[in-house]
Formats: sequence, structure tokens, C-alpha cells
Amino acid sequence: MRIDILTLFPNMFRGPFEESIIQRAREKGLVEIHLRNIRDFAEDKHKTVDDYPYGGGSGMVLKPEPIAAALKGLRLDAADRVIFLTPQGERLTQSKANELSLAGRLVLLCGHYKGVDERIRQKYVTDEISIGDYVLSGGELPAMVLVDAVARLLPGALGDAESALGDSFQNSLLDCPWYTRPRVFQGMEVPVVLYSGDHREIEEWRESEALKRTSQRRPDLLEED
Repeated sequence: MRIDILTLFPNMFRGPFEESIIQRAREKGLVEIHLRNIRDFAEDKHKTVDDYPYGGGSGMVLKPEPIAAALKGLRLDAADRVIFLTPQGERLTQSKANELSLAGRLVLLCGHYKGVDERIRQKYVTDEISIGDYVLSGGELPAMVLVDAVARLLPGALGDAESALGDSFQNSLLDCPWYTRPRVFQGMEVPVVLYSGDHREIEEWRESEALKRTSQRRPDLLEED
């Protein structure tokens, strides 16, 4: 997979993409991540990327020309997904991450200020995605979240190929509780079934606990089914 990120603040991505699963996926050649500074495509000597909104009002809007030039330089194919990170977008879910992990190329557009000129959304954007019902200073943090959610699903990204299949939300359920050594910690003991050796009972216990936890914490997920 190739991921291109259009942003005014490329340095924000350096740390998160040089650690943990994303870095390992990059080293294995599973994903290429390219950062493009929108300001590099501004047309004037001052590298202006924003302007006042037509009709008045507070705040600034990202100009269409630099973004269009940056996108044109990517030589997009019809199958490429151009994703605008915005609170107005479709909510990012595990199902959406699964879908996007099958794409060959993602282009992430990080807005700032009051967002981007609407004509960019109309002409170039194929998807609009939100990570929650709140407003951040820009699309950079949502882009990081999206990349992490997608990259970890790529075959070979995780040490255990089946690990992601048991994550919360994969089956419309929250994950079950997990335990490791020691068997007793501060007076709290691991459930007996987990060291019983009976794999069928263990699986049934995990399914039951996942259902119980979902019912207690996110009953809406059960209603969606």
C-alpha cells in the first residue's frame, strides 16, 4: 500500500511513523508513506495557502490552487482513494478500516483553519472521514489515527497474523478480558478456565465475556446487529 499525506505540518508525523507497528510495516515494505507539504505548491512568493472566506465571517479557508497542484503531482488513478479528514465525514469504524486496508493507495488531505475550499471536496475527494464528534486544530492527528488503524491490518504487519481478527469491533463486539502471568496479582487470580487446558471451554468463556462486556459498555453495538 502507498499512502500520501497532504499537510501543512509534515513534521508532526515524524515521531508516530517511526515507531512500533507502522515503522515495522514500512521496514518490511508493506506500506510506503509520503508526506507532501501543501505550502510547497503555493503560487506566490509568500507561499500563501489560506485566505478569508467569501461572504465574511471569522477564520481562514485553505485555498484550492495549492491543494489541486499537490494532487495533480500525485498522478492519481481512478481507484485511488482521496480522503479528507473532517468532523463532517463518515465515522471511522473497524469496518471502514478493514475496507480501506484493501486499497492500493490512499491520499489523505489534512485540513486546517476552517477547512478547505468546497470545490476541492467536490472535484477531488472520494471519501470524508471523521474520528469522532469533536473538533481538532487540523486533520493531522486524525490522519495518524487512520494510518495506524489501516496499516496494522496489512498482511505481515503484526507478528501474529490472526491477532487483528480478534480485536474489538471486528465482530461487532468489544474484546474479552485478557490475562498473563503471574496467576495471582495483588490477591486477584486469573479465572480458572483460562489455565484449565480445555480450549473449547476457554473459547466459550471468551465469547461469553465479550458479549457481557459489550452489553455493559456498548449496548448500541448489539442493537446495530
